Amino acid sequence: MNHTSASMSEFMLHCAMDSQQIIYTTPLLTMVYLVTLFGNFLVILAITMNHNLQTPMNICIATLAVIDLAGSTNIVPKVIAVLLDSSSIPYGLCLLQMLLVLYLEGMESLLLALMACDRYVAVIHPLRYPSLITNKVAWAAILLLLLISTVFIMPYILFVTEFSFCKTNVLNYCFCDYITMVKLACNEDPKYLIMLSAVSVVFGAGPFAFIILSYLRIAYAALKIASIQGKKKVFNTLSSHLLVVGLFNIPLLTSYLLPGTGVKLTTEAYNTMVIVSIIVPPMLNPIIYSFRNKEIKTGICTFIKGIKAGPEIIRN
Repeated sequence: MNHTSASMSEFMLHCAMDSQQIIYTTPLLTMVYLVTLFGNFLVILAITMNHNLQTPMNICIATLAVIDLAGSTNIVPKVIAVLLDSSSIPYGLCLLQMLLVLYLEGMESLLLALMACDRYVAVIHPLRYPSLITNKVAWAAILLLLLISTVFIMPYILFVTEFSFCKTNVLNYCFCDYITMVKLACNEDPKYLIMLSAVSVVFGAGPFAFIILSYLRIAYAALKIASIQGKKKVFNTLSSHLLVVGLFNIPLLTSYLLPGTGVKLTTEAYNTMVIVSIIVPPMLNPIIYSFRNKEIKTGICTFIKGIKAGPEIIRN
């Protein structure tokens, strides 16, 4: 099928899986998506409806839950549809999905760094924390991250207008992905992947390095805690946070940085890294950042009890 970008009306997505893999992958993705929806919705509702939970860190956690919901909803249902043989996607929606993936990845990377900054101030400067980190500061920082993320995707919006597709409209991927689209374009230019690598260093590797350094400083401070139980609590929290941050950043940065340097990844390796970094962290984030947080856990229990009490009050 020969097309130009002007005349193309749709892309055809192709997941490189055999029928046996699809049988196991489809229900697994469905379960992961439902768990992601349930966990993140619960966190958002609990924090939104309980004024006492609306602290700077919890505002960031609720924002992370919104990003995770948007990211999963943008990707997972379409991947499941492709696996069930609904592979077509309109040209405009495909470009929108691609840009949303990049935008939300940039936003989440910066937000995780902001949350690390919050924990750094709370542990290293506990007496100054209430005056330095307020709800207004948290909201202002989140709005700033939204603007920065908009700047982050501007080059890609410009590049999309340059793409020309004259060979085929089949994307060998489960969703509309930037690198796959660049490889499909007839006017493939090294600048498209070089820009991705450069932006990934600034908006991905930079925040990731900041998170690592912040957590190392927090770990060093934890070593000075006299209580063994206190040390254990801090290190358990740090290790779980680093697990999620690593699952999000390492596969994504590897898959984005290497192509720009001329290193070619196999389709299977690239697919695995990107899908793991996009699908797994949104499911784990509510568990790591929320359900292990005593205040949020109590707020969620109160919220659920309130829902259960509602029908009983109506019946009485």
